[in-house]
Amino acid sequence: MKHIAIDTNIYVAFKLGSPSVVELFQNVESIGIDITVVAELFSGFSLGNREKKNKTEFNEFVNSPRVEILSHDFQTAEYYALIVKSLKTKGKPIPTNDIWIAASAMRNGLALCTNDNHFLAIDGLPIISCSDTTSKTNTKDLQKQGKHTRIFEP
Repeated sequence: MKHIAIDTNIYVAFKLGSPSVVELFQNVESIGIDITVVAELFSGFSLGNREKKNKTEFNEFVNSPRVEILSHDFQTAEYYALIVKSLKTKGKPIPTNDIWIAASAMRNGLALCTNDNHFLAIDGLPIISCSDTTSKTNTKDLQKQGKHTRIFEP
């Protein structure tokens, strides 16, 4: 596994010292963070007691040469539209922010590391879960659908 994108819950798991997330981060060349994840984190920071400390730690994290902030462009918007259409057809809505996060990962050819089951409804999105931060149900769902992997080569 060379390059991944991460969901908000994976950054949080990393900050909480999740062994599988720490190991994953040590074994990848780059980590993409969609701008929507940044917004979700900043929102959470602003609602907590440690906003300044959390922002400082996050800025240190994103200033690593291995971390890249993923912005949106026309291609990301095209992926977003395709995902919305597919989910609507299936009758499986997911949060709008998560559609942007998935679209960004797909646009950049990255597997998405997340602990949210609803990403499984998105066709063509490679998923990485981290076992010590994922519920048993989520891990079984991922394995059943052939999407659970700790090592993914995009």
